[in-house]
Amino acid sequence: MLSFMLLSVLRWGAGFPPIEPLPTRVVNGVDARPHSWPWQISLQYLRDTEWRHTCGGSLIATNWVMTAAHCINNKQTYRVYVGKYNLVEEEAGSLAVAPEKLIVHEKFNPIFAAFGNDVALIKLSEHVTLSDTVQLGCLPPAGTILPNNYPCYITGWGRISTGGPIADKLQQALMPVVDHDTCTQPDWWGPILRPTLLCAGGDGVVGGCNGDSGGPLNCKNAEGVWEVHGITSFVSGLGCNYVKKPTVFTRVSAFNDWIDGVTEMQAYRCKAEKKGKMG
Repeated sequence: MLSFMLLSVLRWGAGFPPIEPLPTRVVNGVDARPHSWPWQISLQYLRDTEWRHTCGGSLIATNWVMTAAHCINNKQTYRVYVGKYNLVEEEAGSLAVAPEKLIVHEKFNPIFAAFGNDVALIKLSEHVTLSDTVQLGCLPPAGTILPNNYPCYITGWGRISTGGPIADKLQQALMPVVDHDTCTQPDWWGPILRPTLLCAGGDGVVGGCNGDSGGPLNCKNAEGVWEVHGITSFVSGLGCNYVKKPTVFTRVSAFNDWIDGVTEMQAYRCKAEKKGKMG
């Protein structure tokens, strides 16, 4: 009960970034405004003596991170970097935290991500302090389905082109939602796409890519609160920005109960609160 009360006090700014995001490398994205997506984390693994970015994720409680199941390999040593913007620079307010526990959805199939359940939770070894550069991501209400062309933003440090280098600075790109009826058409993703998945993009210009996995699809609700509606899951083998093959995300609103069960608390559902007030 004490830890739940502490979280309630600390998450006053969730869904309202202290620094407003830019109105528009993720492939063909733009540099995000520094720290305008303060729930975005960098998941890094240790190779030899060097830490390397592998996936994104979202801070959903002061000691829990939500990412993609396919980002987790129990043979690797990981750290979670919060408050990060530029991966190659030392930044005030950023902090690397070791995981205490890695929990992959029990029904995730690592051979075929289109089966869904590409979601994992990382319990941090310590609570992080919220600030202007570190905030919690809000989860949408269970079962929420966004309409076709709903404007959302993908964010991440993934490759800036198919087969290209990862980005140093956090990238963002506008990626409208593609509804399930459209995305399951034969010339799109077809019937392999499960209802627990969410499509966005598909214009052949903008798309997620390697290194964006696990990161958020951010969508502002009618009350002006940013919510994490998707966890970046996979793209087409034809390329990261292939036409009619939108980036596919795990639909967060299909996993509220699982997230609540693992964290043993109700993950934060944001309302139209104002910055500076408690939820």
